[in-house]
Amino acid sequence: MSSQRTRVTAALLTAAALVGAAAPMAAAEGGRGGGRHGGPSAVQKQLDLLVGKDGVPGALAYEKGHRALRAGTAELGSGKPMVGPEGRFRMASDTKSFTAAAVMRLVADGKLRVDDRAGRYVPQLADSPMTIRQLLKQRSGLTEYARLIDWTKPNTAEGYLDLALKAGPEFEPGTQWGYSNTNYLVLGMVIDRVSGTDYRTYIERTILEPLGLKSTYWPARDELTLRGPHARNYGIHPAHPEQGQVDVTELPGYEFGASGGLVTTPGDLNTFWDALFGGTLLPGWAVRQMTHDTTDVSGRDVYPKGSRYGYGVASIPLSCGGEYWGHGGDLPGDSVGGGRASGGRGTVTVYTTTGAAEGSKLAHLQGAVDAALCDGR
Repeated sequence: MSSQRTRVTAALLTAAALVGAAAPMAAAEGGRGGGRHGGPSAVQKQLDLLVGKDGVPGALAYEKGHRALRAGTAELGSGKPMVGPEGRFRMASDTKSFTAAAVMRLVADGKLRVDDRAGRYVPQLADSPMTIRQLLKQRSGLTEYARLIDWTKPNTAEGYLDLALKAGPEFEPGTQWGYSNTNYLVLGMVIDRVSGTDYRTYIERTILEPLGLKSTYWPARDELTLRGPHARNYGIHPAHPEQGQVDVTELPGYEFGASGGLVTTPGDLNTFWDALFGGTLLPGWAVRQMTHDTTDVSGRDVYPKGSRYGYGVASIPLSCGGEYWGHGGDLPGDSVGGGRASGGRGTVTVYTTTGAAEGSKLAHLQGAVDAALCDGR
């Protein structure tokens, strides 16, 4: 890997670390109804605001079993409409939900306990009291490793963890909540050790293949492009901010790892949410543990009042009552939000072709999620 490319990778991963938890966190703007008398639906209005007001190149909302709504273009200057639900995109921090589900698969199989000390499986943590539970819940105190990386030097997961450990903890394990990609870097290492295979392979075997997620994949090492149909991605390149918004479609996705490396489609991601929260992927008790052993994150970062973070999943209040469970992810070239509403009321994935992790972009992205899940309810 060239020194220029490695520096770019570090900058991109750092950007993901700074905003990776943001997509599911804003109070929804929009809400129920719309489209019943021939006008645009409430969901479409939010997508149109993302494109027309916020300058997002393309946006899509896909409600499982119902409809796909689009706004904008798949490629600036081309006139091509935004891709449909077959389009692939980087799910960024939504990957954490897959990693957490894989950990709970090991727990369900009796190979791991959530109260095991992480140091039992990761020698670098042998002297730490932190547990698997604390890693899952973002309560370990581990410093964000992506801010510390010198990608001009070859490294490994162990090397990245060493950087975080040398920097010292943000807080003592279990005493606070702090979103850090390092937690899921470590969980990937735990899966490697307990399963006896690479976490990527284990997640393929236990989640992707059983659910038939044929369009979801881990990028290969040094693979920069997206496979199959996809929109182009645009954003402020962290390594060259002076250039303004540029095409950032090509990214070293392999490097995002267990915290953010998966590529998917809206349909595949909706299928995952339905399987996880519908109880067909894991035993019911395991899902209940993921969603009941939670931390109140109201007002932290950009989480709205009433939000809670569990094991790689978060609950977000809905304007029509209840909540939805999911996660969100952000990179300079895309943002994704959505999940499954309580009571099985619906599932939706919304994504944009540029980062939408703050301000009105975030409000409109979350407005589209809320409108989709509250429509007619």
